[in-house]
Amino acid sequence: MTQALSEETLNQLFFEPRTVNKFTDEPVSEETLRDIWNLTKMGPTAFNSQPLRVTFVQSDEARARLKPLLSRGNQEKTMAAPVVAVMAYDTAWHERFPEFNARAAEAGLDDMYSKNEELKLSTGLQSATLATGYFITAARAMGLSVGPMSGADFAGIDREFFPEGNRKSFLVINLGYGVQPSYERNPRFELEQATQII
Repeated sequence: MTQALSEETLNQLFFEPRTVNKFTDEPVSEETLRDIWNLTKMGPTAFNSQPLRVTFVQSDEARARLKPLLSRGNQEKTMAAPVVAVMAYDTAWHERFPEFNARAAEAGLDDMYSKNEELKLSTGLQSATLATGYFITAARAMGLSVGPMSGADFAGIDREFFPEGNRKSFLVINLGYGVQPSYERNPRFELEQATQII
């Protein structure tokens, strides 16, 4: 039986981290980014499809391309982050069924998605969004802070970074060793406010 995580670990993953807008100058190594991915990929997705695709933006050239595609309020803090992760999903994820789930491919599920564009794209986005939650938790597990942002021209990002049309972006995440905000954390809903047990 799997044991519950320690209070210290739960604090590191959920209770202590804040969404940050400022980072220290400490760089994030490629090894750390690899470790984050190796944790992220272990989370469940539909049929083990793993449609999430992450583009880590670090170079000055790539940052310059990304900056005008961000909402004005997100530009400065994003350019100051050590790493920017553009989260997207593979629009042709179903074509790789033989790689990620051979049994499902043998049952013809790849063909089912090929014939239903809306289902294919919605399933890809759903599992990629789910995997993004794993990504954020993995980054925290590796000692990083995160700043997820939806304020961007995602169609523009797709044209700029994925001109082949094989990826659709949906979120930008600033990554680094964060400076904790000085203001109080905004409230979270309690169980009784947001759930029902029936």
